[in-house]
Amino acid sequence: MADKNDIDAVAYRATDTENSIKKTTSPIDGVKDPFEAPLKRQLKSRHLQMIAIGGIIGPGLLVSSGNALHEGGPAGALISFLLVGSSVFFVMQSLGEMATLIPVTGSFIEYAERFIDDSLAFALGWAYWWLWVTVLANEYNSISLVIGYWTEAVPQWGWILIFWALFLGLSNLGILAYGEMEFWLSLIKVIALIVFFILAIIISSGGIGPEPIGFKYWHQPGAFADSINGVAKTFVVAGTLYAGTEMVGITAGESANPRKAVPRAIQQVFWRILIFYIGTIFFIGILMPYNDKRLLGDTSKTASSPLTIALADAGILPAAHLINALIVISVISAGNSSLYVASRTLLYMSRNGKAPQFIGRANKAGVPWVGLIFTNVFACIVFLGQSSSAGKVYSALITLSGVATFLVWSVIGISHIRFRKALVAQGEDPAKLPFRAAFYPWGTYFSLGLNVFLVFFQGYTCFLKPFSPDDFVINYILLPVFALFIIIYKFWKKTKWVKLEEMDIQTGRREFAEEEEPVKETGHWWTRLRDVVIG
Repeated sequence: MADKNDIDAVAYRATDTENSIKKTTSPIDGVKDPFEAPLKRQLKSRHLQMIAIGGIIGPGLLVSSGNALHEGGPAGALISFLLVGSSVFFVMQSLGEMATLIPVTGSFIEYAERFIDDSLAFALGWAYWWLWVTVLANEYNSISLVIGYWTEAVPQWGWILIFWALFLGLSNLGILAYGEMEFWLSLIKVIALIVFFILAIIISSGGIGPEPIGFKYWHQPGAFADSINGVAKTFVVAGTLYAGTEMVGITAGESANPRKAVPRAIQQVFWRILIFYIGTIFFIGILMPYNDKRLLGDTSKTASSPLTIALADAGILPAAHLINALIVISVISAGNSSLYVASRTLLYMSRNGKAPQFIGRANKAGVPWVGLIFTNVFACIVFLGQSSSAGKVYSALITLSGVATFLVWSVIGISHIRFRKALVAQGEDPAKLPFRAAFYPWGTYFSLGLNVFLVFFQGYTCFLKPFSPDDFVINYILLPVFALFIIIYKFWKKTKWVKLEEMDIQTGRREFAEEEEPVKETGHWWTRLRDVVIG
């Protein structure tokens, strides 16, 4: 029999008809059935930490941060990123507590099934998969534009096909190859942003460029682009750019030592939020005015990148080429991450009866190759953007998934609250958890409330005069579709709201040896804050 510590996170789950509690079987490494092939737990602590720090530093942050500056102004963008960032911080604390104890590849989708209702997990899984399909499609579109900056010998659709095949090939190399590749690509992105921050300080002080800048753009044209309205518009941009921080929960199922690796990766989110996201917004707000028309360029992502504009204005002539190379690296990294998360989501869904069974195939290396191909095929919606007549359809398909991010974060919060209540109801002491969420329950309730608000608030601009019916449908169509998925699956499978006393908080646990490093005790709030910041 398989050892308890080697139980695969996404194994088949059999339904007990008497009590409807699902339990995980234990496939071993020698299983030849491709539908039972386990994933490989080969991700090391350094992989998870670097994925947490740089895994989502993509073209969105490098380019769309300029849109945030234009919409909200330097102070407005900073406020919205700080607020949404604080919500993300608490979401990751909630996810980290559950993922450290129960590190399963299904992550928050499985938590929704076990802690709330199976029908919610069904709708959430498909919404989350579609979110990553659209992200992947955007990466193909981005890299075709960026490569076109250097040469026009190959048409845009040709670059899309080339990288379509490249991403698919890289994704089939296995989890260890993915971890190593993400480690080095993320490291390059992190170093590049740190260099930009250093240059920004020198430019602002007058060491490079025609004159010292200081905070003059905060005074003229001003700190806010459109008062509170501009801040509100920037919330959507901030939420979109933070999307993907929750992927650490997915990687936990393939971590060799989740008790140590997951908490460290979760704590790194604090630094990513504070340094890279907030730092980027702060420095571009110093180096250029929010009304700079170059921020609105739509023919070249490099040309409209605020980093390129700032460095070019300072007289650093190779700036465009440097930023172009950085965007290419970030797209390759983000594209790999998109395929990774989407395929693992499909694998879990397939092996739990929420997706067609054939998608659950995995090869001997533990790679869900069918899910990778399935996802990559749907990412071909990017070709709709190559046609002027279908371009609006493509934009709508991309925008449809915007609310999915806030839905996922909301469900993580609800799952965490019910998980904690179930621990108490079943006689377990939350103080003995291998990782405890900081400032529970107030942090969890704060992030849940804010994310529920943003679910409905994210498309409010369609109500501004004149009212836009098209934008209203695009921004909110996912809500009734999401509800419809829940209702259909609930009637089809006759699912029930999970009671606290019946909640499965045992399956998939990773037992820890007594000789392992003891869990750090948390005392006063300042001690807990110190532990979160410095580990």
